[in-house]
Parts: sequence; structure tokens; C-alpha cells
Amino acid sequence: MNPRRGPFAAGEKVQFTDRKGKKITDQLVPGGSTQTEHGLILHDEVIGSLEGTVIATVHAKREAQINAVHPERDRNKPWKSSRAIGGWEYAAMRPRLADYVLSMPRGAQIMYPKDIAQVIQLGDIRNGMRVLESGAGSGAMSVNLLDAVGPEGHLTTIELRPDFARVAQANATLYYGEQPGWWDLKTGDFDSVAAGLPEHWFDRIMLDMLDPWNRLAEAYRVIAPGGVLVSYVTTTTQMSRMAEALRDAGCWTEPQIEETLERTWKAQGLAVRPDHQMIGHTGFLVVSRAMAPGFEALKKRDRVTKDTETDVDSLTDEQREARLEELELRDISDHKLRKVLRDLDRQVGALEHPAE
Repeated sequence: MNPRRGPFAAGEKVQFTDRKGKKITDQLVPGGSTQTEHGLILHDEVIGSLEGTVIATVHAKREAQINAVHPERDRNKPWKSSRAIGGWEYAAMRPRLADYVLSMPRGAQIMYPKDIAQVIQLGDIRNGMRVLESGAGSGAMSVNLLDAVGPEGHLTTIELRPDFARVAQANATLYYGEQPGWWDLKTGDFDSVAAGLPEHWFDRIMLDMLDPWNRLAEAYRVIAPGGVLVSYVTTTTQMSRMAEALRDAGCWTEPQIEETLERTWKAQGLAVRPDHQMIGHTGFLVVSRAMAPGFEALKKRDRVTKDTETDVDSLTDEQREARLEELELRDISDHKLRKVLRDLDRQVGALEHPAE
């Protein structure tokens, strides 16, 4: 794995950022250029320079901005000519891994960096570990897992669709400059491929699929005792089914469920406030650990009066009325209710007879 330091070299990905914060990521090619709204960035001026170098765009020929085959399509697009204006400055930097993930070509929707970071942290995925991943998608999670385990570790990824596997493989190769040797990318359905994997060999498992609850049997077979399972799902129904399946299996610890919300801030002079837009819900992380063979997970005992299983719509009118009475008695005692009423009577009285 080549370190990314020193002057820019041909073939590297570079992120260009202007003074407004707009970012463009491109691959450096000898004699190549990157088209922007303010002219062209010549790659030969970037190759050999250091990170943090400021590059000015050059004038682009106006005819190069117009569709040569169907020029009539650009007749009502006056902004096309503005791209011919040069002299706009961009700072050249190597993209961070989070930047690379957001800018890389994708076939499937990627996981956001905020979720990927939580997978690495909550899953306790570290250098030298053996990790099994299901669902490569466009490779966003795969590249981060490869980075986390390093060449001393090993990542096995199972992707159902061969075309998605090709996208993920290409994105990882572009990021590292070569195909990572500690990555085994397999295609096929999870159960069939996992059946050929060694028993209790993996330290960690990451599942990113529609129905992870149907994959728990094979996951338990290949994970080491104490290993961490992390599942990424996007809907509450998926989250609930996964949690209940883990509990029913008996060989996984009580699931921990989290979601991460991300909000950026503006801090300029006295204008210090959160940005108007934020990255809200993207998915749930369901985390659990594998028990040793022959041992059942410890479970929290529900209160006898607490029924979390029966659907209220399946009850008769009499049963529903009794359930509501139980809830009322459990939620507030008569003593507390009398105190609340006294406080409210006092406050209403203060409104009717304000102190003079």
C-alpha cells in the first residue's frame, strides 16, 4: 500500500476546492484537464506539485462547451459560455477517505461517512482483524474496512450482483493504486458462499442487506465466540425484525440499536449558527456479539404486568378496557394525580386572581 505523501503523481485522485467551498474530484492524467464552471484545470500544472498548491483555471474555448452534435440544445443555456472564463483559483489536495467515498462512481447507494465511522467504532474493527462483509454495493464500506484492518488483516466480501462487485473492486483499486491483496471479493448469495468459509474464523461481521435476520445461522457458524456482528438497515420494520431475530436465536447478546444524525455549523464572525440543512436519518445500526457454543444469551426479564407482544387490536372490548385501566394505574398513582390537580388548581387560581 503506497503512502500518499509528497508531490502529486499521474494516476492519483485529487480534490480541487475553490474559495466558495465547492469541490471537484478528478484523476490526474498527463496532458489531461478538469472542466469547471470557470475554465479548465490543466493536470500538467498539478502533477509534480505539492498538496496545498493553488491552481488557476485557464480559458476554455467556447466551442468546446457547446454540444457539437446538437448545438441547438445549448442555444438557451447562456451559462455555458461562462465556463470559458479562466483565472478561477482552486486549492489542490489529496481527498480524505470520506471525500473519496462521497465522490467515487457508484452503482448502488453508498453508506454515509457518519454511519461508516460508527460501524468501525461500535464494531471494534481494528488492524489485523478478520472481517466478513456482506453487500459490497459501490465499495464505500469495503474501502473503509480494508483501511481499518490493514494489510495485516483480511477482509472477505460477499456481493450478490457481479456488476456491483466490479464497481466496488474498481473503486478500491483506484483508491489504493492497486488491488488490495488482503481482500477476497466473492460473488453469490450469502448463505451459499458462507457455507464454504471456515467455522468460527472471523472476528467481525458486517451485514448490509435487505434481510439480515435470515442470515444469522451462517453468520454464527463462521464468527468467533465474542465476535461482533453489525447490521445496517434503513427502516424501522427491518430494525425491529433484526432485533427480534437476534433475541429469538439465543446465541447473540441483547442488540444495541443506534442511529447517527449529522449537522454542520457556520462560524463566521458573529454569525455562529447551525446550517439550515443536515444529514438526518440514513439508517440504523444493530450491534450484537456472539455467545460461546452451548451458552445462551442473558436476557432482561420484563415486568409481569408489562405486555409488549399482544396487539391491542386483537383484544376484545373488555380486554382492551382492562388494558387501558392497567396502563392508567401504572403510569400515575392516585397520590401523584391529586398533587398534579392541586398544582394546576393553584396555577389556574393565580390567573383568575392575579396579585396586585
